Amino acid sequence: MTMIHPTTEPWRDIEHTRIPMRDGVHLSARLWLPATAGQRPVPAILEYIPYRKRDLKRARDTEIYPYFAANGYACIRVDLRGSGDSEGLLHDEYLEQELEDGEDVLAWIAAQPWCTGAVGMMGISWGGFSGLQLAARRPAALRGIISACSSDDRYADDVHYMGGCLLSDNLSWSSVMFAYNALPPDPEVVGERWRAMWLERLAANQPWVRTWLAHPHRDSYWQHGSICEHYDKVCCPVMLISGWADGYSNAVLRMLANLKVPRLGVIGPWSHLYPHVGSPGPAIGFLQEALRWWDHWLKGEATGIMDEPMLRVWMQDSIEPSPQPDHRPGRWVAESQWPSPHIQSRYHPLTRGRMLSPTQAPPHHRGAGRPIQSPLSVGLFAGKWCSFAAGPDLPYDQREEDGGSLVFDSDPLPGPLEILGAPVLHLRLKSDQPVAMLAVRLSDIHPDGKATRVTYGLLNLCHREGHERPSALVPGEPFNVRLTLNDIAQRFGRGHALRLSLSTSYWPLAWPPPRPTRLTVYPAHCRLVLPMRPADGRDHHEPVSFDPPVSARRLATTILEPPRFEWLITRDIGRESSTLHVIDDHGVYRIEETGVIVRRGSEEWYSFRGDDFHSVRGQTRATWGLKRAGWDVQTRTSTVLECTATDFLLHATLDAFQNGRRIFSETWNETIPRRLL
Repeated sequence: MTMIHPTTEPWRDIEHTRIPMRDGVHLSARLWLPATAGQRPVPAILEYIPYRKRDLKRARDTEIYPYFAANGYACIRVDLRGSGDSEGLLHDEYLEQELEDGEDVLAWIAAQPWCTGAVGMMGISWGGFSGLQLAARRPAALRGIISACSSDDRYADDVHYMGGCLLSDNLSWSSVMFAYNALPPDPEVVGERWRAMWLERLAANQPWVRTWLAHPHRDSYWQHGSICEHYDKVCCPVMLISGWADGYSNAVLRMLANLKVPRLGVIGPWSHLYPHVGSPGPAIGFLQEALRWWDHWLKGEATGIMDEPMLRVWMQDSIEPSPQPDHRPGRWVAESQWPSPHIQSRYHPLTRGRMLSPTQAPPHHRGAGRPIQSPLSVGLFAGKWCSFAAGPDLPYDQREEDGGSLVFDSDPLPGPLEILGAPVLHLRLKSDQPVAMLAVRLSDIHPDGKATRVTYGLLNLCHREGHERPSALVPGEPFNVRLTLNDIAQRFGRGHALRLSLSTSYWPLAWPPPRPTRLTVYPAHCRLVLPMRPADGRDHHEPVSFDPPVSARRLATTILEPPRFEWLITRDIGRESSTLHVIDDHGVYRIEETGVIVRRGSEEWYSFRGDDFHSVRGQTRATWGLKRAGWDVQTRTSTVLECTATDFLLHATLDAFQNGRRIFSETWNETIPRRLL
């Protein structure tokens, strides 16, 4: 990435400002203001998240917000209630209290003498959710948002559940927030009351996973904050950003199709990152694109941003399987509207072991059903639902996964094939159990046999008629389902083949059903529908291009212990046990301008024994710490999730230390019923 120092306009940095809420609680904000904003008010850009502006997100903020301040914007980074240096308590994500506070923050910003009254919201992940949810409440000051790596559907398209299946990221993400919520405010910001605030947070901290497990169906808990419930409530312009390696790319196309406001979408090859640091590459000049957006909607300047096609996506070329590619070959393509009239449905009938082309006639005979009962090992090479760092958490070669799956291969392609959108699989099948799941993968088969996963989908078959009121299957009774895979843009090369793989488990990406399940699939009644884009080399717009990535400046840090990111799979054949061990250790580093030493390390284990579905176990541990002269705090959290046929068994611990002495400890033991899960 090209690093630049913004010189367009002088700016000043205000480390800490207190913003009052309607109930008297104050939130902590960091501001970057153009030097002349006091004499000439400017529009403002807000990011509103719980990820600690003072330390853990300081480096990222330093690279972004001075750039906008130097280009004539007031930038405000606010810690949510109960996080970072803000007062109060944080009890869960996206609660009504959080949204009310957000409205108060927006009103406060608009009323400041340095602000014109026009405010935009920008954020990634939680910050992207916040922008969408607040836009649906129509606060007067909010004139537009940029929402990156977020979702309009908290149940069906977030870190918790996919197709009604419980994601292991549900446990992983809960553990991250368990650790975040255990950290104290900085004494240099809040003063002597920091310890009392810390103890209050520790006493209120809970493993959020127990709440999320208690809501396995799409109920009012998930409907709150899901703007897909009422798209028409959003009335300000929206720019949507994601990447094909991210968990949230589906939401971009869905919101482009359903929102009625001015909107743009950009999907690159990236994981859960802003595009100017996007990996796998190529990264793009996202800050320049954002500036064009804000200049148009907050300043009323003619930047040409709304002359761009509604959707710009990276059409990925074939690549050999890799859990951490640095770069995805491909090209930018565009569509002026979504859904696009250029996308045509291409129907592929299935037969015994084969995926037929649209021109191939299926056999005249009806054909027998094909059984599949997958081992628990199918899924060890699936990667994460959401790749946070573009590796090594992306899927690996799928050939071993295919060994435990029901597979349908196409003939080698006579020419290139491009798809853009969501493949859909129509199936007829039956189950020998009342609760079952189905995982479906579409892979690119290289001439040498390597299998690169292109996209996939999951469905808890009890949710075959919807997520609100699932129902148990009738063992032995055939039924029809429609399973939608994740959206993707992919070009398959000449001589490559497509492979459709079906499995009855996909652990540890998703929690398996209560018991081993045998599904019988009737290929004669099945077909795969691909969203085909013309692959003749002609695009419908002028070539898409972006400026090279830039940022404001790097935060000065000193690495004291290097980071370590590893995915390790171990198999003990004698004990028939397998474990995926994830090491996510950010090391130890010192932030030079504050003197704070940050330690942040976590590990995860996902294991099983043989074909014992009750041996499935997920465990996380995290050690986080903050330290400077005279101040040394550390937290240790652990969460274990196990199961029986009828219940989830949750065990969690939290310990906090000050200057090496434990000052807080709590343990949780919970039993949560499995409800068709």
